Amino acid sequence: MPELVYPPVIAAARTMFRVLDLRLTVEGSHHVPRTGGAVMASNHISYLDFIFCGLGALKSKRMVRFMAKQEVFAHRISGPLMRGMKHIPVDRQAGASSFRAAVEALRQGEVVGVFPEATISRSFTVKELKSGSIRMARMAGVPVLPTALWGTQRLWTKGRPRTLTRRHTPVTILVGEPMDPADYPNSPAMAAALTERLSALVDRAQREYPETPSGPDETWWQPAHLGGTAPTPEEAAELDARGDRTPTA
Repeated sequence: MPELVYPPVIAAARTMFRVLDLRLTVEGSHHVPRTGGAVMASNHISYLDFIFCGLGALKSKRMVRFMAKQEVFAHRISGPLMRGMKHIPVDRQAGASSFRAAVEALRQGEVVGVFPEATISRSFTVKELKSGSIRMARMAGVPVLPTALWGTQRLWTKGRPRTLTRRHTPVTILVGEPMDPADYPNSPAMAAALTERLSALVDRAQREYPETPSGPDETWWQPAHLGGTAPTPEEAAELDARGDRTPTA
């Protein structure tokens, strides 16, 4: 069926990026197959990550179907857009049906976007990955593409106000080499390899990022191990356990 919703949404997003003069760096987009299914497994540092992760597939002329929580589909504005773009709702009370829908999309040749950390990483380091992305790739017989994002947290992330009109922000998108499930003896082995590759890509994106915090008020977006004041992974886990909420304005 023709894509009536996704292309205009992409065009609107790219226009906004130009207006804001976002400095996009996209590498490895050639790893996204031009045909056939694949899982894009990305780190998660911002509420806007699905937009930027999808840019990594544009060179291959692919539209990524992201898995997103059911509440987004229930919203009167975002819901019709999400359904029109053929994204996949995730009902945490009925996760099996969401998993089956993703596997079926992969078997039909779609690129499915997944954030295997499940929630935004407050530490801006790679959290423990859930197994779903690996299991669906193995079941559908498609590759996994580790994908790293950096800079998106400066626009809107957990625990910080939105700065959607921020101009000139560098954003890095790195798509890693495809991981063939057939190369790994089991899901745990592949999950360990994905964690290693994704962490390496994120580390590279962080260390090669063209900007550093300009002063004490900016150090929040830099991870602690690079001298920033973002929570350590241990502190982030405590915040998540307490259920600290995110300011929205």
